Amino acid sequence: MANRSQVVAIAPPTWASSVTGSFHSLVALLVAVLVISTVCLSRDRPGLGSSTPTVPTRQCDLFSGRWVYDDVSYPLYKEKQCSYMSEEIACEAHGRKDMKYQKRRWQPHGCDLPRFDATALLEKLRNKRSVYVGDSLNRGQWHSLVCMVEIPPSLKSMSDHNASLRILRAHVKYNATIEFYWAPLLVESNGDDPKNHSIYHRIVRVKAIENHAKHWHDADFLIFNTYLWWRLPEMELLWGSFGSPNAMHKVVKMPLAYEMALNTWSDWLETHVNRSKTLLFFVSMSPSHENARDWGGIPGGSCYGETEPIMREGYWGTGSVLAMMRVVERVIKKLETRGVTIHLFNITQLSEYRKEAQPTIHRKYWHPLTKEQLANPISYADCFHWCLPGLPDVWNELLYTYIFHYLDTYV
Repeated sequence: MANRSQVVAIAPPTWASSVTGSFHSLVALLVAVLVISTVCLSRDRPGLGSSTPTVPTRQCDLFSGRWVYDDVSYPLYKEKQCSYMSEEIACEAHGRKDMKYQKRRWQPHGCDLPRFDATALLEKLRNKRSVYVGDSLNRGQWHSLVCMVEIPPSLKSMSDHNASLRILRAHVKYNATIEFYWAPLLVESNGDDPKNHSIYHRIVRVKAIENHAKHWHDADFLIFNTYLWWRLPEMELLWGSFGSPNAMHKVVKMPLAYEMALNTWSDWLETHVNRSKTLLFFVSMSPSHENARDWGGIPGGSCYGETEPIMREGYWGTGSVLAMMRVVERVIKKLETRGVTIHLFNITQLSEYRKEAQPTIHRKYWHPLTKEQLANPISYADCFHWCLPGLPDVWNELLYTYIFHYLDTYV
């Protein structure tokens, strides 16, 4: 990675040779202070990294850091130039004028993220399948990667299997696929229709996963997520088939219902995953920003109208449920004792800071908005998803960093 910070030595002006010795000392002192200040400021200037960037290692926590403004390196692509941009997250196309959200770079403490190289990633994916599995947040991350590896139209194609499985194929040279499979709860549910799933009363077949898993079972890279759809006080669980008179129903509180479903998922992985072939990742919960009180904003407000990130390190809002995070960690640790490694991508904290990066009203809505909603934008502002280009690009940069700087050396 190129050194983003250069310190220029400042020599005393020519007239300094004619002054007294004591004044020489004063000038030298001022010059030293100025050089030191230049070094310090260069480390904190927007768009600049440390003066001596370091390659990420296991000792560097990629997920602990800060956001800096960088209008030189970002965005990584232009919204209008991405062939497969989703209208749900194309914020510029739907009227957003402030573009600063596209130009934030994640700076981990103690190391720098390498520059994303689409060609290098495609080489890594040569003759392989990479599949994102989960809800619309994971679909947004998939859209992000599809945009980041933009390749000529003659070398790619997109297929859509009733929108449940979307496949970008990189033909000829790479023979690689980047896929997304819609399974918002990972296990089967009444929300599995990718187009008609706006169901408040959710019913989950907590022990059924095979109908989903058959679409991803032979992948080389599997990136899972599930959280937002579980963020309810309780869930109705179903043992048996939908519509069967012999099926058993039970309402179970959170986060127990969440853990039961993740156990079904982990059991499937233990039995079916090819441990010598498939790399497994789980993306932690993506926070929402529905309550401006969390960051000291206007009571009753949300992410609507926000243009700056939260700069208070360690900030945690009500949109992220720690009890559910602990469930994920517990299930993954238990699976590791059974010989299956899942790399937990803890994007929650770094995403918590980005209250300004969500679509709010700048997206396509699939149902007509009422007069009451239009009169009160906060009532329908989307504070769950993320604009592109934007935060999901950084999630993929972290995934890229992990694959190239951790896995080749340590796995």
